[in-house]
Amino acid sequence: MAFPKVPPEPESAQDDPTPAVPQSLRAAQPPTPGDSQDRRLIKNLGQNSEAVKASYRREKWRSRSMSISSNGNDVSSSAGSRSSLSSYSSSGSGSDDDDEVNPRQVQQQSTNGFNDFCVKKISQCNFGRREIEIAEEEMPALMLLRRKLSDERSLNGARIVICTHITAQSAVLIETLGACGARVRVCSCNIHSTQNEVAAALAESGISVFAWKNMTEKDFWWCIDQCIKGDFDDVGDGKISMGPNMILDDGGDMTHYMATNLPERFAKIIGIVEENVDGIHRLYNLSRAGKLPAPVMNVNESVTKTKFDNYFASKESITDAIKRSTDCMLGGKLVVVCGYGEVGKGCAAAFAGIGCVVMVTETDPICAIQACMQGFRVVRLEDVVHYVDIVVTCTGNKNVVTREHMNKMKKCCILANMGHASAEIDVASLATSELRWEKIRSHVHHVHWPDGRYIVLLAKGGLANHSCTSVPSFVISVTATTHALALIELFIAPPSRYKQDVYLMPKKLDEYVASLHLTVFNAHITELTKEQASFIQKNRGGPFKNQHYRY
Repeated sequence: MAFPKVPPEPESAQDDPTPAVPQSLRAAQPPTPGDSQDRRLIKNLGQNSEAVKASYRREKWRSRSMSISSNGNDVSSSAGSRSSLSSYSSSGSGSDDDDEVNPRQVQQQSTNGFNDFCVKKISQCNFGRREIEIAEEEMPALMLLRRKLSDERSLNGARIVICTHITAQSAVLIETLGACGARVRVCSCNIHSTQNEVAAALAESGISVFAWKNMTEKDFWWCIDQCIKGDFDDVGDGKISMGPNMILDDGGDMTHYMATNLPERFAKIIGIVEENVDGIHRLYNLSRAGKLPAPVMNVNESVTKTKFDNYFASKESITDAIKRSTDCMLGGKLVVVCGYGEVGKGCAAAFAGIGCVVMVTETDPICAIQACMQGFRVVRLEDVVHYVDIVVTCTGNKNVVTREHMNKMKKCCILANMGHASAEIDVASLATSELRWEKIRSHVHHVHWPDGRYIVLLAKGGLANHSCTSVPSFVISVTATTHALALIELFIAPPSRYKQDVYLMPKKLDEYVASLHLTVFNAHITELTKEQASFIQKNRGGPFKNQHYRY
């Protein structure tokens, strides 16, 4: 019996117009629809996706063929240690060849002769550029900001060292900062999350980037050192080499390294932007000790970061990371989510929505009662760890899952971390002679106990969403726009506005970031009347909430 043919997909609709960015960031109003061609959509997305995959397969085959012809042996990873999923998404970016030569031992240069970088393979740059272009389509507000601020050159004179995840989405931010007048040097904040092809594309465009996937701990600190110690050539008569004057950090490793090992450079910093809870803790400690050289913008606790990036990015990526890595059916599984902050809330909602039975561990009674009223059981991990199917950590703390917990886990229990700190799972305690590690796929290991049990460990306890799958570009657009505005705020603010302390993001800028993204949903804000604004004692254009308001 012949099946009927599926009719072809209709062509995509006419592009929606996108408003121009307001003239002043301070007096910014939510944009309204108007005639503009600023925004582009990906048409025929399926064809583009297949083209990207095909390009990647050609690149991988070319690289494999070159390695065979030069060495006489196939140096690519064996079939048994690779996943069919590893050629899809950011987690499988030609970055999984663990047995290749360390990039530090290879001299590379771009087509323009630029060589101040260290990436896996500069030859992957074309594929990386296409990934960045696709990410730009899902980051409309950041692209609007780039077009507006590239004319004003708001960061002209800024020399920024950046330590963040090197992905297609962060590359859009990095190039936006460059378009705004800044000069940047970049390294990775995580040894597993770098997309090698994206790092190659940044290097090809003339950006000093030091990062590759699955680097060692020693390589990680070397990359940070190279990023900080490298000079920015000042543009002008007789180029003058100068060090950085701003830091954009994710986790505080760069800030800590500079303060500890290069205090003379740290003293010249005029502004720091930090987006992670671990980094914020370190910066508060420096502030209490009176060792901060400059004001710090705490982006981690900004509304747009906590309510969008932490919650929605986690919600959309945790189940995808587990399914891609393990091929596991999640419906009906017993899941423990350790921590019920914004990340934990997103993970718990994702598991519940897919049919899992979800339990939560918490130390904070306020978060615990929130979990209870959402229908989740609040338990202690030691009471349930022996029979649950999946354990996910989302606390930002250390030793949340200990060797004692892992000794009690059932066979095939999946263990993943969604908090920034890799110390949440005590992976070091698993490096003992009685346990056997078996690599199943990239970022998937079975750790075998002598009694025949094994647990499934994702990303060696690192970030599961960045290592095992990708993060939604639109959510990262919200956070990246916040980063850009925070850097601009610290750079152009008069010296009297901020002291050497840690500050929350101004509410006005948070609201502006949100307003830029509303047009994607064709949302229309209701404006306050003069009488209404007077009644609640707020300006008609915002900010609409007090700085301490909790959404």
